[in-house]
Amino acid sequence: MPLWLLTVLASHDVTPHMRRVTFALENAQAFDHRPGQDLVLIMTGDDGQPGRRHYTVRSVDKAQGQLDIDFVLHGHGGPAERWALTAKPGDTLEARGPRGRTTINPAADWHLFVGDETCLPGIFSMIKSLPATAKAFAFIEVADKADQQPLTAVCDVELEWLVRGGPAEPGSRRLIDRLALFAPRPGRGHAYVIGETSTVRAQRQGLIARGFDKSQISAEGYWRPGRQGGHDHIFDEAEAAARG
Repeated sequence: MPLWLLTVLASHDVTPHMRRVTFALENAQAFDHRPGQDLVLIMTGDDGQPGRRHYTVRSVDKAQGQLDIDFVLHGHGGPAERWALTAKPGDTLEARGPRGRTTINPAADWHLFVGDETCLPGIFSMIKSLPATAKAFAFIEVADKADQQPLTAVCDVELEWLVRGGPAEPGSRRLIDRLALFAPRPGRGHAYVIGETSTVRAQRQGLIARGFDKSQISAEGYWRPGRQGGHDHIFDEAEAAARG
């Protein structure tokens, strides 16, 4: 993957649990990015060794040569969170990418987005990229009402916030149950189901049981307890075998 040098221009808290860092992006015109994709940030881990952290690109301004990345502030004090809280103008990061399969399906008649706050930058980026003729639905879980963010989009979008009132946990019943109640619209839609791995797996299985074809679902685990860095691509055993 291409290597990029990111230089911090500014940073600020978007909400109590989300911090945005704006970077200068060298050679921005060559940055080939699709909304929903992420960058692999090279950061020093707790062991003092370089580690990989995947963060979705919130927005890119090629004309200005700038890029925004949002960091969720979990309160765990991990390497990425510590870095985001102390980032100051002039600090640099190396990054590789963009990468990721969770991007807009332009052939879909409507779009369904589901995830927690770790997915909010990607979901908002994808929704904002949709044309005015598109129809979108989004269910996003956040820790607190203060973590809700305004969404400006040209498409027709219905956004519903699910407030859990505490830290994120595996197997989110709020997200799983809310998705189970969603009534598919006419035509062939596409579901973008992202977030905690066990939650995503349960949601994907639920959609398939309700008649969604596997090709209509983009499912990606952004995080799971005990893992730092990386994403889980959610397939069943038959698909995994076919993909090698």
